[in-house]
Amino acid sequence: MRSAEIVIIGGGVVGASIAYHLAERGVKDVMILEREKRQGTGSTGKATGGVRAQFETDVNILMSLYSIDFFENCDFYCGYDPKGYLFFATDDRQLDYLKRNVARQRELGVKGVGLLDASAVRELIPPLNCDGIVGGTFGERDGFIDPLAVMNGFTARAVDRGVQIEFGADARSIDVEAGRVTSVSSNRGKIECSTAVICAGAWAKDLAFTAGVALPVEPMRRQIVWARTAQPLPPDLPMVIDLGSGFHFRPAREFGSPLAAAPGSDACRDVLFAYPDPSEQPSFNIDFEQSFVGKVYERAKHRAPFLCDSEPVLEKCRAGLYENTPDHHAILGGCEVEGLYFANGFSGHGVMHSPATGRALAEIIVDGKAGFLDVSCLRIERFVKGELLHETAFI
Repeated sequence: MRSAEIVIIGGGVVGASIAYHLAERGVKDVMILEREKRQGTGSTGKATGGVRAQFETDVNILMSLYSIDFFENCDFYCGYDPKGYLFFATDDRQLDYLKRNVARQRELGVKGVGLLDASAVRELIPPLNCDGIVGGTFGERDGFIDPLAVMNGFTARAVDRGVQIEFGADARSIDVEAGRVTSVSSNRGKIECSTAVICAGAWAKDLAFTAGVALPVEPMRRQIVWARTAQPLPPDLPMVIDLGSGFHFRPAREFGSPLAAAPGSDACRDVLFAYPDPSEQPSFNIDFEQSFVGKVYERAKHRAPFLCDSEPVLEKCRAGLYENTPDHHAILGGCEVEGLYFANGFSGHGVMHSPATGRALAEIIVDGKAGFLDVSCLRIERFVKGELLHETAFI
């Protein structure tokens, strides 16, 4: 029977980051199990590729701060492009919420984040229809990353340090004896291990159940429309988000491509539209439905009419899965089963928080706790204890 000290289930950006950070700590007897023939075919490759520190809760803000610093200074290409995030409000209640968030973000060390009045929003995005907008916030260091480049960078560094990755390995169960992990069973047989880390995204719940753990993670489809405008987009277009509806758009980029779009190329005219469709129900459906295009354009027609002359590029439209928890915060750390750890439930923030997540899990596994950042509020026990977190800006 094969063996490894640590088995990481899931080779997306989160699993790759954990492997990278374990290897940085000198833990090299690590095996990543990736069920597909290549990495990045799941939620990592379907992500929007945004990164922001504009959150409500301390733990999300601090995880973003660490991760943005990592993206800015890492020694491999990650596509970090600080074009910014604009959140705009359409009533005083929303604006008060943004004001409170900015105050807390600044207290925790976020730089370049500030409040905007309606005229400043109009100045920032001149083509935006600002009727009814009462103000907003803008984060200068927020922006975009290339999820596949980040995943590949973590993986390459981990493998260079001795980590193994096995493709086509579909983990079926976590084997537990006397309250502790003994092995992971896959379609390729058992792998003896003392530690298993579930990073299987929306599929984590069923795996956790095999170890006797109820993991409160549900899959939810998120669809993204890729469109091409008649005229080039504003060169410094940030991520733009309607706080009230969750409708948002950003310049589109092929993952793995250079940051700057060549003048006159299609990339200068490509844009992503999305919003959290309230009619969506939990499921593993990853089919893109053309009817979603009309829903998104209906929202763009009012708020971003300059984008309404765009044409959908249907072959580039996509659907992926969020892995949602009841409070839309990640589940990080161990549980009552000795040797079983989770990095799940990111609710759309897994790519952007992958550097902080990887380091936190590596430190929890090696040292017993994350020393660089207190992530104890993200333990699975919070759901039983009724200590749920609250984050409104969930898109």
